[in-house]
Amino acid sequence: MKPEMSATGRGGRPPSIRSRLATSLLVWALLWGAAVGLAVWHSATQEVDELLDDTLVSSAALLSQLLELPGSAGAVPASRGADGGHFAWQVTSADGVLLLRSSRAPGSAWHPRPVAGFRDLEDWRVYGLAMGGDGRMLYAAQTRDERIEARTEVAMGAALAALAVGLLGYVWLRFRVRAELRPLERLSERLAQWDAERPDAQNALGPAERRELEPVHRAVEELTQRLQSRIASERAFAAHAAHALRTPLAGIDAQLAVAQRECPDELRERLGRVRGAAARLQSVVGALLGLFRAAGASQPEDVDLADLMARLPAAGLKVDVAPGARVVADPDLLAAALANLVDNAQRHGARRVRIEAPDPHRLRLADDGPGVDEAHRLRLQAALDAQGYEDAVGLGLTLADRVARSHGGRVELLPSGHGFVVEMALGPAAPEGFAAGEPERPA
Repeated sequence: MKPEMSATGRGGRPPSIRSRLATSLLVWALLWGAAVGLAVWHSATQEVDELLDDTLVSSAALLSQLLELPGSAGAVPASRGADGGHFAWQVTSADGVLLLRSSRAPGSAWHPRPVAGFRDLEDWRVYGLAMGGDGRMLYAAQTRDERIEARTEVAMGAALAALAVGLLGYVWLRFRVRAELRPLERLSERLAQWDAERPDAQNALGPAERRELEPVHRAVEELTQRLQSRIASERAFAAHAAHALRTPLAGIDAQLAVAQRECPDELRERLGRVRGAAARLQSVVGALLGLFRAAGASQPEDVDLADLMARLPAAGLKVDVAPGARVVADPDLLAAALANLVDNAQRHGARRVRIEAPDPHRLRLADDGPGVDEAHRLRLQAALDAQGYEDAVGLGLTLADRVARSHGGRVELLPSGHGFVVEMALGPAAPEGFAAGEPERPA
């Protein structure tokens, strides 16, 4: 279970490449800023300390020269104006007596005896420099808090700069990731409209926009070739099978007609039912021939529905065609679809069928049979919408939907209080009020 969960996001959807890359870039930017900040902090601890130590040495050397000038010897009261800003200083005698100090320096000597060089006290960093040859010492010092503050300012400045650069890099890289993923989006859009049955299906995707997409294009082109070959083979087989069946069926019907005339009265009704079954089989064969003729392409023309239905068998069923009903459709394909729909209605208990054409690209067939309940109708409609004809939809509705789709439309099963209503859209534009996502009934 865990591998499956890792491959999908919340709600069962797979994770987004864009969001995963964006998250990775953001984490990288934050970690990069933090790492640079820590590195700078470590370097600042040494470099800033060295710089401040050099400053203490320079300050001590300058102060020793100033204090050696004539008139500056002797004990001088502490002056707050002479505290040197960030530093403090003291001058002590050879026996550790405090002689001079700045206002920031403590009132007692830092060292009870002369100590040259750097020393770390509890709150101070002190540098001692010998003055003259009488043992006097000059101490220049800086508080530890000031040194920590200086290190922190340098480190924080560098860390913030690194973080800002990282975030800018994140924004730029996210923009680039979005731009580089657009070819995938365009490819998915073209794949959504891809149809292996189109003659130009191999070129429908166009050239690959990125080198990494070339294997995908090649795979789709190879798949197209295999599908087209498979479809052509199946169509050829179905067409040959239908042709091979048509002649024997016609002969069977002729022989049954002769037998029906010559047989005793008690057998005529039974032979009539056999002829009816043979006629339905001929209708199915005709539908197959129509669908597979010219690779299933329709050849629309103006069709008078009354004339068309007059030529179709409808034994035991009253067919009413609305006056003046006409549609633009392939007459052979439409005849095959209507013959199967009428036969479907008769086999499901209908006694009357009404056919009308609300507009030249829409045909509606309603029967007075028992119909189906709403849940069954929705299941059938869903199967038709998904073209899942295998188990849910019978042959009549399958043929009708295939014929409608060959005209650029589809079949919809309309809700009805009584009977069963089938509407065929015979054009690319769905008719007004055509509700998508509803299913149908078996043929």
